[in-house]
Amino acid sequence: METINEFFQMLSGFLWGWPMIILLLGTHLFLTFRLGIPQRKLLLGIRLSFKKDPDAKGDVSQFGALATALAATIGTGNIVGVATAVTLGGPGAVLWCWLTGIFGMSTKYAEGLLAVKYRVRSEDGRTYGGPMYALERGLNLRWLAILFAVFTALASFGIGCTVQANSIALLASETFGLPEWSVGLFVCILAASVILGGVKAIARVCTILVPFMAVFYVIGCLIILIMNSHYVWPAVQLIVQSAFNPSAAGGGFVGATVMMAARYGIARGLFSNESGMGSAPIVAAAAQTRNPVRQALVSSTGTFWDTVIICALTGLVLVSSILAYPDITYADGAALTKVAFSKIPYIGAPLLAFGILTFAFSTILGWSYYGESAVNYIEHRRSNRFYRIMYIVALFFGSIINLDIIWNIADTMNALMAIPNLVALLLLSKVAAQETKKYLWSGHIDDRMEE
Repeated sequence: METINEFFQMLSGFLWGWPMIILLLGTHLFLTFRLGIPQRKLLLGIRLSFKKDPDAKGDVSQFGALATALAATIGTGNIVGVATAVTLGGPGAVLWCWLTGIFGMSTKYAEGLLAVKYRVRSEDGRTYGGPMYALERGLNLRWLAILFAVFTALASFGIGCTVQANSIALLASETFGLPEWSVGLFVCILAASVILGGVKAIARVCTILVPFMAVFYVIGCLIILIMNSHYVWPAVQLIVQSAFNPSAAGGGFVGATVMMAARYGIARGLFSNESGMGSAPIVAAAAQTRNPVRQALVSSTGTFWDTVIICALTGLVLVSSILAYPDITYADGAALTKVAFSKIPYIGAPLLAFGILTFAFSTILGWSYYGESAVNYIEHRRSNRFYRIMYIVALFFGSIINLDIIWNIADTMNALMAIPNLVALLLLSKVAAQETKKYLWSGHIDDRMEE
């Protein structure tokens, strides 16, 4: 087992190293300019996310699809991941993380567009889509589509299931003194009550849970920034300066080079918002939307909320807290976040605990649909119920076992998911550009797509 763990640790480290960072960031930049900088239409995307188009084909509303994608995307990476980036890469990592979100919006846009463009309807009237369908129907690469589906199904049991259940169980045990097995059992029951209802039930819960948990966490961040008001602007200056000049950070951050700031900032940003990973378009395909570009714009706002807003706020909270309280140690990312929130009298620790618990549980819901859709692509609905039961059982075991090897396998599967998805995005970029020109830049955003 130790040998297997070391193998996946080495493989994960390689896959998430500079080759993947360059490939993902390069795709972000390429699609940004290939599609005419769709980030310019951010406000339109936000408005569309709150509009309903019930006459359009699909299983859930556009906001339901966005909320489900955000549920899977907004997780502990937004809290602990950013702290780890600051710890390893210095304050400058926050700026690189933020820039990754800005350019990643175009990739999330293209993913959503292709998901709707190549989606299919099953015999029972349900809608399915995602990178596997784009690879098969757009590029005739079914073998690569099957590989993506396999990697997604395996990843769902890791980063979306056992890892999140373990985070919930450990936090509940440390904070409230509850036995981990009892927390695991409760999570199983709660998740089962939603997951067994399928995508519509998941979307209904996520449309309520995601805005609530995000606003709650943002309020906590704003309280800390108000408390650190004298250090907020110096923190912004430090983040910008140290992104290109590591010596500007001073103190314990001197060891962080520009390359380290860029590497950890970009890597955590990419991992946090999942732009290019191929997960979010799976649920984007289920949206009730009259044409691919409308849902593409809605999907792109997910990266904006996740990285440009929440990750940036977290980074600003951490750096301003380090400046405000020189006694804070920033050798451990998880501890850094906990100490920063503990500065809020009485409610700080519970606030952070609530954020991590809800972020982790929402990720469980979102990824259950991703994994089920991947299994459905391979088995054509024959294994849906079996998958759901296995997923719920895995939640319990994830709560009570050591997950070092699961983390490494999950990281590896996430990286392997991205490769087929990026192939689809790059080879079908002409299709995405044509659809964008047809509906967005020609002013026909309200037109219905040709069936």
